[in-house]
Amino acid sequence: MMAGNPFPIINGGGYSQATIPGAAPRITSLLIKPASAVCNLDCSYCFYLDRDADPYKDLPARRMTGDTLERLVDTYLFYSYPNATFAFQGGEPTLAGLDFFQKLIEFQKQFGRDGQSVSNAMQTNGILLDPDWCQLFREYQWLIGISLDGPEQVNDLYRFNKAGHGTWKRVMRGIELMQREKVDFNILCVLSQANVHRPKEIYKFFRGLGLDYLQFIPLAEFNPDGSPMPFTISAEEYGRFLCEVFDLWWPDRRKVRIRFFDNLAEAIAGQKPGSCTLHETCDSYVVVEYNGDVYPCDFFVERDWKLGNVNLDSFSEIARRQKRYGFAVKKTLAHPECQVCEYQAICHGGCPKTRHGPHRRFEDLDYFCGAYKMIFSRAVGPLRKEVEKLFGRSAPLEMQHISPY
Repeated sequence: MMAGNPFPIINGGGYSQATIPGAAPRITSLLIKPASAVCNLDCSYCFYLDRDADPYKDLPARRMTGDTLERLVDTYLFYSYPNATFAFQGGEPTLAGLDFFQKLIEFQKQFGRDGQSVSNAMQTNGILLDPDWCQLFREYQWLIGISLDGPEQVNDLYRFNKAGHGTWKRVMRGIELMQREKVDFNILCVLSQANVHRPKEIYKFFRGLGLDYLQFIPLAEFNPDGSPMPFTISAEEYGRFLCEVFDLWWPDRRKVRIRFFDNLAEAIAGQKPGSCTLHETCDSYVVVEYNGDVYPCDFFVERDWKLGNVNLDSFSEIARRQKRYGFAVKKTLAHPECQVCEYQAICHGGCPKTRHGPHRRFEDLDYFCGAYKMIFSRAVGPLRKEVEKLFGRSAPLEMQHISPY
């Protein structure tokens, strides 16, 4: 959507936390939790629900107020001109209600400036969707992600409701509704022990539904002693899955989009990938909780990492917090293996969450390092040739040393 009208200058301040003077890396998008960790499902692998580190775990009713929403939209549109991206996640964001998101649109129209581009996205389990939701998504061209892990027996192994019943049938009704209502959406598939050994079945299942935009998220949750939880996949399992899916996808690459391969192609082309996992530092987005509290990452919504609050601070101030810099550079704590790795220029050490997860050390090797090496070895060569066809020239010099197979 395009927003109009003059925008008033808003002064933030009030949160007593040290800032670093001068320019700061831009916050390029917001991941907003309008209902915090509250969800209408009870998926057994969920990392966000009922966790000990949740700053709000003793507060059962969590909904973003209209005042906080207005302040959030107002200050972020001022900060982000000319392009603003709002993404909503949970928990389950649709629990905030359709009226909340209609109010969001009105605030974006009210506070946007001439020529400002505003985009909205949502990740949802799809259970509560109806034609009214679809009308809003279609009219304002929202990017929607639906969580689904595969066929019924696969999806329902870990994804169930509060009564312990499977969710597949209700999610499929949401998907069919979105298709009927001509709303664009993609699929977010969590890779667990339920599906990681079935790449061909999973790929063909989604293709059989006519779904052309897929995202596979590897599950990595750990016990206090650092051992993987039962549903967590290994690096080897993840690597094999990606390699087999790559081979299945390659003939379909002109019509099917898989986010990991898109991001890898972006890195090879010298562009900043859409996924923060492949960024040099962790500072592209921030999380905004239901009460306006701001954190540097979805996996680190913890008291020690709080950056400020949108009701008190401007985004310029939040961007300059010392804690934000401190978190951003965690990715640059290069493990000795990373310093000599031929793929370092692509993954930049991987994700701090899967480095920190097993033993609570950011300087550790990424848990999925072996998987990345497997898929980079398989996919970089073919993708580099595709990039060279598109750009009519060689891939950037820093990629030239990477062997195709």
